[in-house]
Order: sequence, then structure tokens, then C-alpha cells
Amino acid sequence: MLCEWGNIILLTRDHKVLCIGEKDMESKLDMLFKKNLYTVAINLVQSQQADAAATAEVLRKYADHLYSKQDYDEAMAQYIRTIGQLEPSYVIQKFLDAQRIYNLTSYLEKLHEKGLASKDHTTLLLNCYTKLKDVAKLDEFIKGEGEHRFDVETAVKVCRGAGYHEHAMYVAKKAGKHEWYLKILLEDLGSYDEALEYISSLETIQAAITVKEYGKILVEHKSDQTIAILMKLCTGDGGSATNVSDNLIPGKLPSPIDFINIFLDHPLYLMIFLEKYTSKVKDSPSHVEIHNTLLELYLSDDLCAPSFSRSIVQSMDTSGVGSSRNIFGLPSRGNRGKDMIGKVHEHVDTDERAERLKKGLALLKSAWPSHEDHPRYDVDLAVVLSEMHQFKEGRLFLYEKMKLYKEVISCYMQDSDYEGLIACCKRLGDSSRGGDPSLWADVLKYFGDLGEDCSKEVKEVLVYIERDDILPPIIVLQILAKNPYLTLSVVKDYVARKLEQESKHIEEDRKAIEKYQEETAAMRREVQELRTNARIFQLSKCTACTFTLDLPAVHFMCMHSFHQRCLGDNEKECPVCAPQNRTLLEMKRNLEQNAKDHDRFFQLVRNSNDGFSVIANYFGRGILNKTKNGTPNMSRSSTGPSNVF
Repeated sequence: MLCEWGNIILLTRDHKVLCIGEKDMESKLDMLFKKNLYTVAINLVQSQQADAAATAEVLRKYADHLYSKQDYDEAMAQYIRTIGQLEPSYVIQKFLDAQRIYNLTSYLEKLHEKGLASKDHTTLLLNCYTKLKDVAKLDEFIKGEGEHRFDVETAVKVCRGAGYHEHAMYVAKKAGKHEWYLKILLEDLGSYDEALEYISSLETIQAAITVKEYGKILVEHKSDQTIAILMKLCTGDGGSATNVSDNLIPGKLPSPIDFINIFLDHPLYLMIFLEKYTSKVKDSPSHVEIHNTLLELYLSDDLCAPSFSRSIVQSMDTSGVGSSRNIFGLPSRGNRGKDMIGKVHEHVDTDERAERLKKGLALLKSAWPSHEDHPRYDVDLAVVLSEMHQFKEGRLFLYEKMKLYKEVISCYMQDSDYEGLIACCKRLGDSSRGGDPSLWADVLKYFGDLGEDCSKEVKEVLVYIERDDILPPIIVLQILAKNPYLTLSVVKDYVARKLEQESKHIEEDRKAIEKYQEETAAMRREVQELRTNARIFQLSKCTACTFTLDLPAVHFMCMHSFHQRCLGDNEKECPVCAPQNRTLLEMKRNLEQNAKDHDRFFQLVRNSNDGFSVIANYFGRGILNKTKNGTPNMSRSSTGPSNVF
């Protein structure tokens, strides 16, 4: 016997040579597989320290053999030993039959223990637990200690779909999936109080996110509690203990505007929420948007909550069933009950809207204080809303604050409110209070075009037009002549007073003309005398020092005489008449300057109630008179001394 080249060589007596060699591993395994010696094959592979893939392959063949012999439990035990090497889908497909669900469950559990399970494996395992109704196993898998070894969202979906809401909520809460936790509470269990309590325990940012998502359901079923939570979130009052310091910082608090969408079907609750917020927070960064929203809610035609309306109808229907009288104590016969319901709805809606309109007007006034130039709301939007909903009081307030006085009186004109129109003009047409007196002219024109008898109102308007001298009498008569229902008696007293007043003015003007004519004639005689006759100076005393006048002396044409020493350096003008002369010269210069200021002239004509009087005044001053060379024709006067002796 020889050992050479890895083989054993035998020489027999009959002169034969036998060569015995060891087969390779693959051949050995094939022989063992053919003889179904899988246990020996496994031991052989392990003794040879083969790699994991080779070992797993032997185990798979052994498991397949056991599976073919319907020894499913032992087969699964071998399959479990292949985890990490063998594709799980290979095993799962073999055990999908309902009768082998226990074996499949054990395999899936081992996959999760080794952290090799996918979302689909988690779904399949949870479905196995729910099919088997093995709550103990489900509790152990879901509520086991340590971190979850499965996909959280998948576990929540499967448990929720199978009706295991408690387990789904446990997983969602432990994983911090607040949206899933609340979705189960609200949509599956209807536990609104518990959902609100859970939201209250969250941090401000997370609580705001969850309220935005599920606020509609909460408002519908628990409106008061939801509004209370929103107040805590938006004001930082009573926030969660986890971040009280953050809640106290205004910049980090959510705005009520962020939650408007959750009140889409319940505008009444939105109004209540915003009212509470504005009563507590006076300087919100979103005050303009909040006031705009509140104003729109106040002016809306219908703002009853659906549940409120249904409760009224149900109470009436219930009271009418099995009794001859309804809740009002009136007989209920046929359609009469329906008519009563309609009347009660109308009554409730009318009273409720009237109350809201009062709040709307109060909001317009409080959000636009008298000391502020701009309101804390969009004034253009407020005007549009007031017009849309025919909110007269709001329009009047806004127009008056915007100083659109003509729009104010047009509101009264549209409503034919004569008493209110005149009262408004008394308030807004007083020039001493910064009003616009021209409003009276518009009111008079309105009554002139009215086409009905309004004598009383016209007489009252004429009193103020006459007092402030707003329109000439001829214009007044032309305006009122358009109304065929107004008689002469309406303007008789007014015309008589104006004629008497004009007569007095004419008489005063006539006297002034005569006076000016006499003064002009005297001045002309004096000028003529100065030009043709010599002037004799007979004063014996100095006008300045009152001593006897001696030489050298200075005589002025104004008949004042002075010692030359009393005049000093100023010998060219009389010191007594000089101030008056300077005043006249200044007036002359002003007149010449005004003659060149064309813009001022036209401005005075445009702004004056009687433009003709302005032009006549300019003519009277001689400013509009021109000489041949185009310069103003202004008379000249001399104030210099006549001679020096």
C-alpha cells in the first residue's frame, strides 16, 4: 500500500493495482442527497467549515425534502436556519396556504427578530396574527420592549384595517405619528374628547399642524373645546407644559388666520373664535386680516350654524308629533306647522343678523379710532362689503371717515331719507367745523329734481344757504323752478330778504361811490391848484420842535415846515407824512405784483361763490387797466420838498 499524490495505491497478490481517491465535496453531497442522507450532509458541510451560502443550500434541500414529505414543522425549522441566505419569498410562497399559517408566522417572526423584514413581511405577519386572533402574540410584537423592528406606518395600517385600533394607536403614539393616532381616534373610534386631550399635550407647532388637519371634524362635534384649544395655541395662555417658554414668545405663536379653513362649514363658530381672540389680543400682527374676516362674518346674510337650524326644526317636529299643539301653544293643523317653522326661522335670522350688524358697526368704529389716520382693516374691502350687503350705517361711517361727504348724502338721497339728509348736512356742512358748505347746494339740487312736494325741507335748506351765502338767489330760483310741486310761497320770504339785503348793499355802494367821487374831485382840484398856483407857506413854528422857525428852513408841499437841523440827513420827505406815504407805496407795489400773478387771479375766480365780484374788485383797483405801452396805469404822487431856503 502506497500513499502518493493524495491517493491510496494498493498492490494485490494477483498483481492488480487499485487506486483509491477521495471525492470532492460536491460529489459527496450529491451522493448523500440521492440517498436522502441530509443529516449526514449537513454534518459534513459543517465539519468542512463551508461558507454560509453552501450550508444554507444544504439546509434548503433538506427543508424541501421534509416539505415534500409534508413534515411542515420540521421543514420550517430548517428554513428558519437559512434566514439571511435564502430569499424569504421562496419560503413564504410555500406556506401561504391557510392551513400552514402557524409555520409562516414563526418564519416571519424570525425575520423580524433578525431585522431582515420588509414592509410586506410586516404586513403579512400582522395579517397572520389577526387571522389567528392571537392577541397575545400581537401584543408581544407590537408592545415589546426596545425599538420597533418593523415599519410603523405599515403596522398602523394593518392593525387599523383589522379592527385592532388599540394596537394601531399604541404604535402610532410610540413612534410619534400624531396624525395616525388622531385619525384613528376621530375617524374610527369617534373619541373626540380624547383627541382634544391628546392635542393639548402636544407642543405648539405639532398641535397647530394636527388642528389644521383634523379641525373640521373637531369643530363639528366639539366646537367649544376646539375653540378653547385654538385660543391656547394662538394666545400662549395655558399652553402645554412641554414648551411654555415658547408659547410666551408672540413671534412663535400661530395666527388665527391659519385656522380659518377648519371653520368652512361652521362660520358661526369662526365668528365666536375671532371675537374671543380680539377681546384678548389687542395688537395681533394679523389684526387687519382678522378684522376683515370678522366684518365679512358680521355682514353675511346667513350665518346660522347647521346644527342650530336643525335643532330648531327637530324641536318643532317633535313637539308636533302626537299632540295638537306645538311648542308655542298654538294648534298644529296641516301645513300650518310648516308655516310656523318658516316664520320662526325668519324671526331668528332677522334678530340674529340685526345683532351682527350692530357688532359690525362697532368693529368699524373701534378699529378706526379718531386719533389714527388709517384703520386696522382694509377700508376698500369694508366699503365693498357694506355695499354688497346693503349695510347703510357702515357705509355712512366709512364715507364720513374718508371725508367723502357727497357720498354720505347720496346714501340718504337713495333712501329718500329727507330728515336724515338735512341732519347730515347740518353736521357735515358747517364750515366752522371743517365741513363742506357746498353740500347744501347739492341737497337743494336734489329737492329741485325730486318731482314731489318737499316745501318743508326746501325752506329749511334755504335757511342755511342764506346764512352761509352759498348760492346767488338767481341760481336758487333756477334750481327750484325744475320742481313743479314747489310754489312761490316756498321762496317768497327768502327772495324778500335777499332783495332787502341787496337793496341795502346797493345803498351802501351808492354812498361809497358818492364819497369816493367827492374825494376824487377834491384831489383833482388840489392837483390842479398845485400845478397852476403858487403855494404860500405861512407857518412860523417848526413842526418838529415847535420853536420859532428860522433859516435855514425846509418847506414840504404837504404844508409842513421844519428847521433844517431838525430834519438831519433826511431832507427829501416829510417825517410826519412819510409813514402814510410808505403804506401807499407798499399797496401800489402789491397791486402791481398781483396784476402779474395770473394763477392767483384765476384761483380766486374758481374758488369764489361769486366770481363776478372778484373780477369787479380787480377792475375797481385799476389792476386790469393797461396803458399804451402795456404797463399798469397807476397814478403817481409827489412827496418831496418844494424848496430849500
